[in-house]
Amino acid sequence: QVQLVESGGGLVQAGGSLTLSCAASGRTFSSYSMGWFRQAPGKQRDVVAAISWSGGEPYYIDSVKGRFTISRDNAKNTVSLQMNNLKPEDTAVYYCAAGNGLLPLASSEYDYWGQGTQVTVSS
Repeated sequence: QVQLVESGGGLVQAGGSLTLSCAASGRTFSSYSMGWFRQAPGKQRDVVAAISWSGGEPYYIDSVKGRFTISRDNAKNTVSLQMNNLKPEDTAVYYCAAGNGLLPLASSEYDYWGQGTQVTVSS
């Protein structure tokens, strides 16, 4: 079992920044690929960014490239999502997740989920 707890969400104006953090406990964190997903009201939960267990080249969806940065610290069992130049369309509940595989992108490929943290971007 892996337990994941997100923090760092909140309300920010458009153009602002937030950093989301996810603390993991349980089984070996470094053996899991990690992803950040988001779900807006009435929409499905989709991947935003992912980073493999080896810490190689991360994946980002096109709409956040150049604005978001995912990183992990295996020594501290944490994964972070630095979000800059936030836009109203980034408003959603953000979830971190742990999964097997080199760089899983589908939610079905992730085994463990945090409870989510709300990010609201005002225009």
